[in-house]
Amino acid sequence: MRIVQFVQQHGRRAVGVVDGDDVINLTETYPQYETTLALALDAIERTMQLNDMLLQLLPECETRISYEALWNGEPGSDLHLLPPLDHHEASCTHITGTGLTHTGSMQSRDQMHAQQDSDHTVESEADEPQLQTDSAKMFQLGLEGGKPQNGQRGTAPEWFYKGNGVCLRGHRDLLDIPSFALDGGEEPEFVGCYVIARDGTPYRVGFALGNEWSDHATEKINYLYLAPSKIRTCSVGPELVVGESFDDLDVRVMVTREAKIIYDSGDLKSGQQFMCHSLENCEDHHFKYPLHRQPGDVHLHYFGTSKLSYGQRDWKFQAEDVIEVFAEGFSRSLINRVQQSCPEAAEPVKVKSL
Repeated sequence: MRIVQFVQQHGRRAVGVVDGDDVINLTETYPQYETTLALALDAIERTMQLNDMLLQLLPECETRISYEALWNGEPGSDLHLLPPLDHHEASCTHITGTGLTHTGSMQSRDQMHAQQDSDHTVESEADEPQLQTDSAKMFQLGLEGGKPQNGQRGTAPEWFYKGNGVCLRGHRDLLDIPSFALDGGEEPEFVGCYVIARDGTPYRVGFALGNEWSDHATEKINYLYLAPSKIRTCSVGPELVVGESFDDLDVRVMVTREAKIIYDSGDLKSGQQFMCHSLENCEDHHFKYPLHRQPGDVHLHYFGTSKLSYGQRDWKFQAEDVIEVFAEGFSRSLINRVQQSCPEAAEPVKVKSL
């Protein structure tokens, strides 16, 4: 099933289930389910699969909304989509990611970091020293131990912190290029959507499309700048897909400027078949930390992409560029527009003393 969160008239939140060209308004019949989080936590308390619980609830729901109208709604209007999973307290939404999971991503990062890592060498078959970046080393670790046997802990993947709910954006929301950034950078990915039960057990609710918006120009200066390059807004949506496999998925991204396509990634393979780490291994190394198992929290985890426009283009992102992420047969596309932001941080931020 495909779940959406949206805002209706007078700013009222609601949860719905996609049914063809319509969205069934679950909240209209069951007002206790104003958020996907409330719905998921109740399914956990009932010890039910979310799909099964929805199959019981939906026959009583009569109110339908045009999905086209929802999908076309602009943020701030009387009818528009929200991220499909969030928390009313921004600090209780944790946005993270796993990098160097796809072969293409290793190649992109390897090229980006080659000059910084020139002091690391490895002998070739001809006994001639060749460069090996830390990115290549991390990817090799994943190839060797990223898909462990059941019950065993595999090699830890690269992991990064993206932000909290302050950074989260939904369909048609704006993605920021802060005044201190050197560029923006699209990253079309699939996002694991999780909630933490009352006893601290993490539950995977499903998957969504995402644009893990970053600043690759800053990262290229030195790969140790990866952490600050990631603290940016990012988008998730428009749908949370429940009960589908994460084995073999295609994703694609297009960038449009003044109604002209300036970048098209083509179809990019994703899912476990095309990753050096299994889904379970990525999840284990994220949720092994007690910090990430706090009851009631929401976690949105990006699983990486195989291709970036950065390094192939001679342009930078600018305000009003439109980015659309596609996943045919999985979800409707995710659209965001770029804006310049954070003018107050263009100059050094002054900290006051108390």
